[in-house]
Formats: sequence, structure tokens, C-alpha cells
Amino acid sequence: MISRREFLQAGLAASTILGATGLSRWSRVMAQQALTQDQLLQFDAFGNVTLIHITDLHAQSVPIFFREPEVNIGVGDARGQPPHVTGADFLKMFKIEPNSPEAYALTYENFTDLAKSYGKMGGMDRVATVVKAIRAERPEALLLDGGDTWHGSLSSLKSAGQDMVDIMNTLKVDAMTSHWEWTFGQDRVKEIVDGLPFAFLGANIFDVEWDEPAFEPYKIFETGGVRVAVIGQAFPYLPIANPKWMFPDYSFGIREERMQAVVDEVRAEGVDLVVCLSHNGFDVDRKMVSRVKGIDVILTGHTHDAVPEPVLIGDTILIASGSNGKFVSRVDLDVREGKMMGFRHKLIPIFSDVITPDAEMTAVIEAGRAPYKAEAEEVIGTTESLLYRRGNFNGTWDDLICDAMLTERDAEIAMSPGVRWGTTLLPGDKITREDILNCTSMTYGACYRTEMTGETIKTVLEDVADNLFNTDPYYQQGGDMVRIGGMGYAIDVSKPIGQRISNMTLVKDGSAIDPARKYTVAGWASVNEGTEGPQIWDVIEDYVRKQGTITLTPRENVTVTGA
Repeated sequence: MISRREFLQAGLAASTILGATGLSRWSRVMAQQALTQDQLLQFDAFGNVTLIHITDLHAQSVPIFFREPEVNIGVGDARGQPPHVTGADFLKMFKIEPNSPEAYALTYENFTDLAKSYGKMGGMDRVATVVKAIRAERPEALLLDGGDTWHGSLSSLKSAGQDMVDIMNTLKVDAMTSHWEWTFGQDRVKEIVDGLPFAFLGANIFDVEWDEPAFEPYKIFETGGVRVAVIGQAFPYLPIANPKWMFPDYSFGIREERMQAVVDEVRAEGVDLVVCLSHNGFDVDRKMVSRVKGIDVILTGHTHDAVPEPVLIGDTILIASGSNGKFVSRVDLDVREGKMMGFRHKLIPIFSDVITPDAEMTAVIEAGRAPYKAEAEEVIGTTESLLYRRGNFNGTWDDLICDAMLTERDAEIAMSPGVRWGTTLLPGDKITREDILNCTSMTYGACYRTEMTGETIKTVLEDVADNLFNTDPYYQQGGDMVRIGGMGYAIDVSKPIGQRISNMTLVKDGSAIDPARKYTVAGWASVNEGTEGPQIWDVIEDYVRKQGTITLTPRENVTVTGA
């Protein structure tokens, strides 16, 4: 009944030309010649309903490099299951040729060489080209945005998200849900939502005072001769992961019973297909759909996973479409007599040098960036190293951020949040102010300097580790592991809370962290109101200017076991 999923036929064809080992001999021009826009868009239309999914754009309107994670540990039932498979294991699981276009797009393997051959990915004018091509074939296709859209760049910070609002309005989105949008504050969210020409959905967003739904829970669309309900699920842990004082009038939560009630409600209204547009995160959605009955499709977001095939959970398909505009998912479904009879899916990689930019969208992007262009493009330094972030533990961007705090804030230990957003720079690239803001842009970026006892530091690490490695996905409430500078530690991810962290040492002299001693700690992105200190991007900029050229190699101050 369910058709075989497919991914990037163009990439598979190109792989047979490039071979597994000879890619370094190919220039970017030759790589481009091996891929064409028509190949990337090739899709055998199926059924009567088409969904287009994008998520976690993080305000990346222009092409970028983005290295996928090297470490993405799954625990409990998720161990060894997508998306917790990386590198060579990922290629083997999905039968992807090493050094192929899809290997570059989906893994970290040989990233620098492949990036030089295949070029940047994303760009909202390229995304617009793909969306328009799908709509030309399927005019009633639904374009659904999984949230984390307005936040994550210099221009989005300066414009309070307006640059991305203009882009998404031009793209003609049909519905969205939310997470980092709320860090612009509830008044700004309400102001934007009141002017949106499409649905802003959140079945799990409640008014605190009245404990009742505060936004549209769902919208019903008529497409392909059937009725499709799209239910929105905002990030459930906003008041924990982000500053609650920025949205005091609203509460969130998984609200499993509420989701079931909404599904039952739309089913009672006679819809033929139920789609959940979710920002829960992959593992949370995997658990939720095993307990909530009646959802046909979950379009997941938050954890930035790019998975080339849907994951089937009972009769539900779970779609993960990556981040930063690197991918667009197309899902065609055969819906008849109130049932999903089959589907066809393609995760379309947005190779920026291959896909022709849409002129209308290019103009909107340039207009949004124009007021900040000179500021954004100012060169601060150069990197001789690959700078990346994404993964459960420190990346080289994190090490740079921590080094900057240790030096500029005169601290012994630095803590940087384990956010999943932040783009990649290749060896030899200039470091611009925009690059720094791509990794740090937020509305609560003050870099504090304080004292913490060794015991407190261990408690912080244990709490964050439990948010990431608790075997119950419903307790996985944040991003990746807090990044540490100036200190080393060991973590056993298989242990329970309070027992995962050990062997904490001060890097500068190798001494053991004393639970009773106070250490000078610098950090940023505190959720506490009134946090004082310079903005983190200014701290990094001062440090990079002094260094001139950044040289970093991946550090080994964190020892991981139990995975």
C-alpha cells in the first residue's frame, strides 16, 4: 500500500560519475555540471494531495555552509535509530555513496573538500524556485513552515524578524508554528501574527490567566478533492529553554490529551487527512504519535534533523526536513475515503549553485538586508580552521566562543548554550560580523561574569545532560549539551541524572574541580531577566580582532561513554 520512499535521484546519478574517491579532482563547475535543477526537482507525481515542508530556517535568507552533526547520540528506544545515526553509519543505513552530493548534504564526512566542490546550500530565493516549481505542477500544494523562522541572523535581530516575515509572506506560506519567534517578546509576536496572511497555529499554546487556547489550534484546507486538517504544535518547553519573562501571558507544554482531543475534533468534522505541523523535536514526536491516535503525517522540527526517508510509526509517517534552508520536503499522498492509502516523498537538497534564484524573492531578500549590509559584511578576522557547531558536544565555533569569553571576560571557565543553530565557515574564509551573529544572534545575549562553586557547575552539567539524554523523550527539554571552555569532564550518557558527570578538571593546570571552591565563570544566554554584561557578539568580535587569524582543532576535553 505504501510506496517506496525516494531521495535525490540526481545525486545518485552524479555519484556514479564522480566515484567514491575522486571528488577532490573535480572543480565546483564540474560538480555543478553533474547536477541540474531539473534533476533535483524530478519527482513522479502521486496521489491527490501535496505537502511542502520547511523548518528551522533560523533567518538564513542567503546561501550558507552548514555541517551536519558528527555526534548525535540516541538513548533508550531511540538508540541507533534515525536521526541518531551519523557519518559513515548514516551513509550505510540509507545506501548513500560516499562523496556524493547527498553525502555532502546529509553528513559531516569529508565536509571541507565536498563543500569546495558542491558549494553553499540554501538561500530563500532558491527555496522559492523549488516551491514555485512544485506549485506549477500541483497548484493546491500546501506549504507548511515548522517554526524557528524569524530568528537567527543579524538582519532578523535588527529588524525584529521583519526581514523573514516579508520573505515568508512572499513565499505564500499556508501555515506555521513557532518556537524562537517568542524570544522577540509576546507583544512583537502578536503584532506580527495579527498581520500575517496565513495561519499561525499552536494547539498547545494557552492563555495563562484563563487556561484556555490562545491561538488557532488547526486549520482545515480543501485540496485535491479532500479536506486536510493541519494542527500546529509549538515548542512545548519554551518557558524552560527560553526566558519566560518574554512571554508571561502564555503557557505551552506537550499537552498530549489536548492533541488527542484536537485530532478527535477534526476527525469528527469529517476531514480526510490529519497533519501535525510540529516543533516538538524528532524523539518527542516519535513518542507522541505512538500515544495519540489518528494523525497521518507529522512534519517535525526543532532538532534540525535531515532524514532522507520518512520514519513509519504505526500508520503515521514522520518527516524531518533539516534546517537553515538546506532542504525542502515534498510529500505526495493518495487520500481516499478518509484514509491515507499511500505516499511518495523526496527530501530536495537546495544546492545554491545549481538552482536558479527566483528574482521576486531575491529582491525581497536584498531589501531586507540592505539597511544592515555594510555592518553585516564587515570583516573581523580570518579562520584557518573549519568552524562548525552542530552536534551533541562542542564544535569549533563553540570553542572559539568559549575562548573569547575566557579571555575577554577574564574567566576560568566558560559556558555557552548548546543551541543547534549557527552556520559553518571553511578554512580560509573571512569571518564577518554576520558570521558571528549567525551563531549568537538573540534578544538575551548578554555575556555575564559570575562565581560558581564546583558543586554548582556539576549541577548545571547534570541538569543539561538530563535534558538531552533522559531515556524518556518527554523530559528532553532543551538543545544539545552546554559547551564548556577552560574545563574538562567525562560523561556517561547511560547513567541516571546526578551520576553522568565525573572527572571534572581545570584545563590550565589539570587540577580537579573542587566542589567547595568558587570559580570565575563567564557565560551568555541566561534566561534570567536583568542579566548584565556586554553582548556576546561584541565579546567575540573583540577577541577575533585581536587574534586576527583563528586556528582551532577539535578538542578532547570531554570524554563520552555509554553511547
